Amino acid sequence: MLEHGHTGFIGMQYRNHGDNWVELGMPWREDLVGDPETGVLASGPIISLLDNATSMAVWALRGAFRPQVTLDLRIDYVRAAAPGKTVIAWAECYQLKRSMAFVRGIAHDGDIADPVAHAAGIFIQVEPEGWARASEAAA
Repeated sequence: MLEHGHTGFIGMQYRNHGDNWVELGMPWREDLVGDPETGVLASGPIISLLDNATSMAVWALRGAFRPQVTLDLRIDYVRAAAPGKTVIAWAECYQLKRSMAFVRGIAHDGDIADPVAHAAGIFIQVEPEGWARASEAAA
């Protein structure tokens, strides 16, 4: 998954995971910079990194991939990521219900105690029968 599509384009990399958490990294790249004068990464790639890490944390807790949709993802920026450094997202799924999964995460550039951003969100769990491509897969 991390080699294709949007995640592959922005260069997300798997780092580690546990029973209910995932850690992804995104190396600094010039084409992801939002302000060429400072070299600070744009916010979009950091949002995508946190969205993917929190989503994958749900799958880690569930023990398998299951379709889901981001219902709400709040990102609170604390500071700009340091130019030239890899941004790391650590995320956990702290509550899994029948139809919803609750997540939180932190993005940092080397020191988790000095975060770049915090994330909190909710994913809606989609029944495979309700997934748009389920009928195609069955054919």
